[in-house]
Amino acid sequence: MKLLLRLAAKSAWNRRFTLGLMLLAIALSTTMLLGIERVRHEVRAGFSQSVSGTDLVVGARTSPIQLMLYAIFRIGGATNNMGWDSAQALARNPAVAWTIPISLGDSHRGFPVLATNDDYFRHFHYGDGRPLQLTQGKPFADVFDAVLGAEVAARLHYKVGDHIVLAHGMGGMGLTQHADKPFVVTGILARTGTPVDRTVHIGLGGMEAIHLDWEGGAPLPGLHIDAGLVKKFDLTPKSITAVLVGLKSRARVFALQRDIADGDGFKEPLMAVLPGVALDQLWDVVGIGENALLVVSGMVVVVGLAGLVAAILASLGERRRELAILRSVGARPWDVFLLLSIEGLGVMLAGVALGVMLLSVLLLALGPALAARFGLALQPAWPAAGELQLLLWTVAAGFAASLLPGLRAYRLSLSDGLTPRL
Repeated sequence: MKLLLRLAAKSAWNRRFTLGLMLLAIALSTTMLLGIERVRHEVRAGFSQSVSGTDLVVGARTSPIQLMLYAIFRIGGATNNMGWDSAQALARNPAVAWTIPISLGDSHRGFPVLATNDDYFRHFHYGDGRPLQLTQGKPFADVFDAVLGAEVAARLHYKVGDHIVLAHGMGGMGLTQHADKPFVVTGILARTGTPVDRTVHIGLGGMEAIHLDWEGGAPLPGLHIDAGLVKKFDLTPKSITAVLVGLKSRARVFALQRDIADGDGFKEPLMAVLPGVALDQLWDVVGIGENALLVVSGMVVVVGLAGLVAAILASLGERRRELAILRSVGARPWDVFLLLSIEGLGVMLAGVALGVMLLSVLLLALGPALAARFGLALQPAWPAAGELQLLLWTVAAGFAASLLPGLRAYRLSLSDGLTPRL
């Protein structure tokens, strides 16, 4: 065995350029396989950690997934709002410990604007129960105060004291601006890796103030209320988008959900969803995309293995004389088969290891940029149990694929290599 290993090493060194290309192909395949797998897990973790400690999300009746998408992930828009009276009635329920009213609909340079109250900073948690923290400034206190998520501040280069103008509605260019009522940045939140990072937070009174002279989604002609006069008006919201609810006892969650669905104590039809259940339903919906990513990962590996087999088979033509000399000095067909199999296994192991290192280097270099632009907290790390299993399957598949050139070499006759073809 030692002789075979030494022969395999020397033979590989003599063909180092060709084997180097094969190593690179396998390393790139492994890097892409692990990279897609980590992005998939990070996206799933990001979704599941976007909210913590919230027992119910209550809003106007729609689909549970849609309610979660716009209330937690700021994706899409609410088809209907719920009345402020209903939110107040919900807060007075004896089973409820706290509520966080939220109102969505406006934006600032592509980032969603969320109107809420002080309870948001006291009770909203994410991840494994971590509270929101400010890196600069303080929460909003006045009507036109705003607190920025970390990504908003970083990408738009805002700091405490800057003035920002909100746009009416969500979307791209062409939105009507609330230019007559600018907001002042009073605080910037620490990065959370959740949709909070990409959100501009204002008070419910601020949301009402910028729409005092609006009706039906457009400014009222001939009516303008100056920013300095808005406090003379009642800034209590008429309706909001949703309410995040925390209960005194989680044992009451199903009873309260049923009461809300039955309309007990409310003047309008509402619905309450459990975040965990809604997230499971959401993943059932996006499971097709997730499976597509897995198929892409598998195809990348298959292409890499096909390249490995093709390269070894092509090299057999160049190695016919080498293999024939081995046979002439006493090597058995089985020894030749074993030699090529060991070489294939070595190339696979080295390629996979190189791919893991390449991924770590890429994540080290690009991790901050990915976190800033896409909110993906990808860091170099030792492969997790699931990733190790994938790598083992990759090596096993590569080893099985390398048996094919070994079988072909096994069948080569002595005269095939020693008799030059004319």
